[in-house]
Amino acid sequence: MSAAEAGAWQGLEHELGAWAAAGRRAGIWWRDDDAGAPCPALERLLALAAASRAPLALAAIPARAEPALAELLDRSAADAVVLQHGYAHSNHAAAGAKKCELVGPAVRPAILGELRQGRGRLHSIFGSRFRPVLVPPWNRIDAELTRQLPALGFAGLSTYKARAAAVPAAGLRQVNCHLDILQWRPQRCFLGAPAALALLTGHLAARRQGDADPDEPSGILSHHQVHDAAAWDFLAALLDRLARHPAVRLLSAAEIFAGKGTV
Repeated sequence: MSAAEAGAWQGLEHELGAWAAAGRRAGIWWRDDDAGAPCPALERLLALAAASRAPLALAAIPARAEPALAELLDRSAADAVVLQHGYAHSNHAAAGAKKCELVGPAVRPAILGELRQGRGRLHSIFGSRFRPVLVPPWNRIDAELTRQLPALGFAGLSTYKARAAAVPAAGLRQVNCHLDILQWRPQRCFLGAPAALALLTGHLAARRQGDADPDEPSGILSHHQVHDAAAWDFLAALLDRLARHPAVRLLSAAEIFAGKGTV
């Protein structure tokens, strides 16, 4: 382990120690995106979740979701729930704009029916394991579409970075992720322990100090299908350390989107 990596782990321990000294426990949750069908990487992810006893929120793409995925989850010892990852993970943004599936209904009226259809499909496949929480592909969603989500049957929304509001629309709770363990450009690979831990430690510190919403649990984001060896190793080490730390409470998506996971 390099000096930079060791220092980053020490920084996380120091921050968690500050939470403990304040008599508080830091709520942390874990979301993994782009699920659809069983694969070796997903089996590895579920084994990791079971070993660390870390609740997993699996964001599944409705158009790609297979009943075999539900069967895999039922066989697994992991504590896993399923969220809705858009509809087909298709880009509908204008030419030259950043990728976005969940554009405004005025631009693409079909999005309303697709989201409703996708919610029904996931409920049909996963039953009570499914939670009506929308995870936008590329973590982007039009503001007007956000306001219409409760009418489409959604109770939750999850994107990336600190939330602007806990309730962006009446009946809709937002809880985001704050540490994406991957670097996407110029090449897709593990972000690196110092940078990854800085994101998590930074959000925890901002919550503790009142510079970010103290009631928004800190979120870890992974993408099982594209992890390299370093990403897998880091995720395992992080979850193991968090699961054993007395100042951490690993939360399930069922808790946090029911408003029961704030600390």
